[in-house]
Amino acid sequence: MSDLQARFDQALADSKLLPAKPDNSTLLQIYSLFKQGSVGDVQGDRPGMMDFVGRAKYDAWASLKGKTQDAAKQAYIDLIESLKK
Repeated sequence: MSDLQARFDQALADSKLLPAKPDNSTLLQIYSLFKQGSVGDVQGDRPGMMDFVGRAKYDAWASLKGKTQDAAKQAYIDLIESLKK
């Protein structure tokens, strides 16, 4: 396992222990960076208009299209570290 992957896995564990719950915008950023780092570019169809949460998550992930998985993992790590303070 690469050092980046190990730090990404640690950040994932740390994200569950944050001192305060992030706001919705930050939660979407966490979700999208995690998905881009784990899976890559967005997959599947965009959820329908009545699925507000699913649609917001999809759109946040889609906004990262083209970002490499390694870059997304590093951004995820940096974001979680900034929220731990």
